[in-house]
Parts: sequence; C-alpha cells; structure tokens
Amino acid sequence: MENKKQLKVLNLYAGIGGNRKLWTNVDVTAIEISPEIAKIYQDFFPEDKVIIADAHQYLLEHYKEFDFIWSSPPCPSHSRMRKSLINTRCGAKPIYPDIKLYEEILFLQGYFKGKWVVENVISWYEPLIQPKKIDRHFYWCNFKIDNFSTPNAKFSLTNGIHKETDKQQVERLSKELGFNLEKYKGNKRTMLRNCVNPETGLHIFKMGFKSKQQTIEQLNSEGKFFSSQA
Repeated sequence: MENKKQLKVLNLYAGIGGNRKLWTNVDVTAIEISPEIAKIYQDFFPEDKVIIADAHQYLLEHYKEFDFIWSSPPCPSHSRMRKSLINTRCGAKPIYPDIKLYEEILFLQGYFKGKWVVENVISWYEPLIQPKKIDRHFYWCNFKIDNFSTPNAKFSLTNGIHKETDKQQVERLSKELGFNLEKYKGNKRTMLRNCVNPETGLHIFKMGFKSKQQTIEQLNSEGKFFSSQA
C-alpha cells in the first residue's frame, strides 16, 4: 500500500505541546529553547523531530520547508496579568512589549505560502494587528477561524484561578489538558499555563483546511500541499 505524504508542520516555541496534542497524520518539527522542556515534549511526542534552538531565528531560516506553521512566542511582556502586578508587592517592573510577536506575524503574512497561526495571550494594550479571540488567547492567521470555546474557558482570574493553590492549579490543568507531569522537575504550573488547550489547537488546525472544504486526506489523494517544496 502506497504511503500517503504527511503534512509538514513547524511548531515554534513548542513548550510541552498543548496545541499539538490532538494533531494526527502530520510530520512535526518542534522548536523549543529549553532543553528540559524539550525533553518533556519529546517524551509525549516521540515521533516528532525536536530541535533545541531559537524559534525566531529558525523560522527565518527554515520557513520554506513546511506546509503549516504554528508559532506561540513568549507572552509575559504582553500579558494583562503581568502588567497588573506592576507597583504591587510582587515587585514586577515595566518592560518593553516584545515586538518579535509582530515581526513573526508580518513575516508570515509577507513571505510564507502555506497556512500559519501565531498565538499569544490577550494583551494589555490594543493589538497592533487585529487578531481572532478565543477564550484567553489571541490568534493571528491567514485563514478564517470559526468561534470556539472549551468547557473550562470561564474558569478565569476573576472567578477561580486566584483562589487556587499552585498544587490545585497543576492538578486541574493536568486533568484538563491531558498532561501528567508528576515525574518531571521544573515549574509545572507555568508549563501547563503556557499550553494552548488541545481541543482549541485541533479546531484551529482543522480550520486551516476547511476554508477550501478540503481535508488532509483529500489533499493527500490530490497531491496538493501548501509549501513551495510540495
């Protein structure tokens, strides 16, 4: 039986792989700068190619090699939560918003021929480029995304999270996201909070092909892929 060509996906700032968890029939290259987190990702997704590198630079040098790109640049400088801590007992100081976020959006808009998504938290400032909002995240992409919400979306800072201990939050997020981090060291709360909900990741991934009413299987059978390499 002839093997079907898999969609080549680049997963930037991969973390432990929340957005990627429910993707199937894909050839994924994951870029993560932390060796410890990259090891956890590799444990959960042993068939993916995991590279420890600067995702921002990797995108610039390798974007032509892929059909679909997902990027989740660091969010703290854009976060409403961090900004709210300025001048509080936590001692957080003002920092410049990291404009690499918008560099990647503009780069993908201008040069990438495939489907792409850039994800970040809802920012404390008016976004410079209008995104799609799903739950507590912004998404920029070159295809239409239908409205979507996960069952736990209403559990937010205003009605739950601030009442949890770190342990309680790790237990809840582990169950919701489907990642058991018991055997790993490091800040599990941060690793889990940085995850895109897997159901949201799957919804957005599918929407990248729904715009043409084509499934990945149809693209396979027709020999049609989005990258210039296809």
